[in-house]
Amino acid sequence: MPNEKVLSQKQQIVADLTDKLTNSCAGVLVNYSGISVEDDTKLRKELREAGVDYSVVKNTMLRFAIKNAGLEELDSVLENNTSLAVSKDDPIIAAKILAKYAKELGDIFTIKAGFMDGKVIDANMVNEIAAVPSKEEMVAHMLSSLTAPVYKLAVVVDQIAKKKEEEEAA
Repeated sequence: MPNEKVLSQKQQIVADLTDKLTNSCAGVLVNYSGISVEDDTKLRKELREAGVDYSVVKNTMLRFAIKNAGLEELDSVLENNTSLAVSKDDPIIAAKILAKYAKELGDIFTIKAGFMDGKVIDANMVNEIAAVPSKEEMVAHMLSSLTAPVYKLAVVVDQIAKKKEEEEAA
């Protein structure tokens, strides 16, 4: 039986993990076996800059936290090495960054599962979500779609004006 101090520390870790899970709009669990220090440093920097909280977690602690958060379906993927990435604001960014690294690194870095809005999603769904364009990309696409007809009209009007000038000059 662990002593009172160790038990208290473990309870605090579980409470913190539960808080992360319940106060995040989305999260992703990955197996990071074999990732190099250089790649891990790059990954952590990119996630931090995107506002994603990323940490290595003990499966036993996470098991208690996912139960507290009502995400028991994640229990089946809690084996080997586990890292947890959660985002409070952007439901797509963690999946997008981690899927990119999983694709680059192959078998040494794999997506296990995730959750979004309190619902568990499998690794395939995490990858599908990662393929969705970011908000900025969608806004840029929409703006280009809206401005394209105006641009084309401006080109046509300019050509008509030039043609009239040429006719008047002749």
